[in-house]
Amino acid sequence: MTEPVTIAVEAGLTVSGLLERPGDARALYVLAHGAGAGMRHAFLESLATRLAARGVATLRYQFPYMEAGAKRPDPPALAQATVRAAVAQAATFAPDLPLVAGGKSFGGRMTSQAQAESPFASVRGLAFVGFPLHAAGAPSETRAAHLADVALPMLLLQGTNDALAEWSRIERVAARLGQRATLVRVDGADHAFHMPKRSGRTDAEVLDALADALATWVDAVVARASA
Repeated sequence: MTEPVTIAVEAGLTVSGLLERPGDARALYVLAHGAGAGMRHAFLESLATRLAARGVATLRYQFPYMEAGAKRPDPPALAQATVRAAVAQAATFAPDLPLVAGGKSFGGRMTSQAQAESPFASVRGLAFVGFPLHAAGAPSETRAAHLADVALPMLLLQGTNDALAEWSRIERVAARLGQRATLVRVDGADHAFHMPKRSGRTDAEVLDALADALATWVDAVVARASA
């Protein structure tokens, strides 16, 4: 079900991607990776597999710095151009499927910044898997200011022990967004959605819950847009 693809970002610059489309797909999630790990990271692989089992296709892709094996993330302008290219390609890879976009941490934030700057033509909603609200140890809400300019429905999957998103602050962000935002609380999970042993919950169980929440939200967003 997983097909390697190539995405043209700009003249002379391409990145690789992975399109995973189950036979019963109802929508396609354009899924960007986090700052420290690429599209083949075990977390994203597992999430994409679980979403496929729930009828949600995914397009994972690399940012140029990750494709080149560099450690420093791309400047925002290039990262956002890559998001735009991936969304545009997704529409050609699966023209029959409604699109949602977003991603893990950095990838989700670059997607929302691109949307806030100039809305995508074909995206129905944005889904964040651990929105990076602030740097570790420096609580702030300024990184979410641009979300006020996003008119689409947004899903925030967040752990209560996320060092990059103090829970009370992400709650305030979601409250300000009003009905556009759906905040899903994962008690005890950190930014990587790891669970402490004392929780009695495994990481695999959390991944199942994330996939369930994402698939349910995708169905609701697609139905709302089609009504």
